[in-house]
Amino acid sequence: MSEYSTSRLAALTNVNVETLRFYERKGLLPPPQRTPGGYRRYSENDLKRLRFILTAKRHGFTLQEIKELLELRVSPTSTCAQVQQKAREKIIVIDEKLRELRRMKKALLALAASCHGQGPADDCPILEAFEQQK
Repeated sequence: MSEYSTSRLAALTNVNVETLRFYERKGLLPPPQRTPGGYRRYSENDLKRLRFILTAKRHGFTLQEIKELLELRVSPTSTCAQVQQKAREKIIVIDEKLRELRRMKKALLALAASCHGQGPADDCPILEAFEQQK
């Protein structure tokens, strides 16, 4: 079984060394084994777990949600239905964010159209609109 130093694990997953330590502090990664000299040594399972964390994060899951997914993954009583429910809940959140982003885009398009791109910035209708927003 392969072992990885902190810097090697970070390089393999394209994360900062501090990110690894942060995930350890948050309980997402277990405390690594230590060499007699005190250096951290990570296993192949740690690499897989870190890849799981990073992939779930790319899919929009928060660290707390990732922790819950990891708990489901290792629990012998967990079911696919529970994992599916987590995914469906995330889809609802993403849909809400998409609606909000569309609203923001529409508002910005209207503001951009109101500006002719000429004159001093202090007369810009976009900046004036930001000052007037509630």
